[in-house]
Amino acid sequence: MAGTVAVALRWCDSREEQIRTFANSRPTPEGGTHAEGFRDGVAAAVNAFARQRGLLTAADPDLGAHRIGEGLTAVVSVSLDHPEYGGATRARLDNAPARACVGRAVREHLGTWLEARPEQAGTIIGRILQGARA
Repeated sequence: MAGTVAVALRWCDSREEQIRTFANSRPTPEGGTHAEGFRDGVAAAVNAFARQRGLLTAADPDLGAHRIGEGLTAVVSVSLDHPEYGGATRARLDNAPARACVGRAVREHLGTWLEARPEQAGTIIGRILQGARA
């Protein structure tokens, strides 16, 4: 992907997911490939950490992005040299490489954050697991 990505995220006590996405400083209310990549990366990082810490066993299925997103508030912004939008309103980003790039970046950086803060990570993942089992 020719461009940059910036992500800010936080889990709150709410069950609602709030993700705002932007491409080249334009809101993309319908999301798109950068939002899909973000969800992929968050799910990969959380599942990897949970398995490494024994919170999920090999027999347990991965936590889905919809479960991990409960209580998640995030802003995902990409700046692309050549953005491709779906439709005339530019409400959805359709750059295929953006999904993989954003996913890798989020997986790597969130994974590092989770490893550096195991107590906070355990609390977040524990709440996600509790919601998944309910």
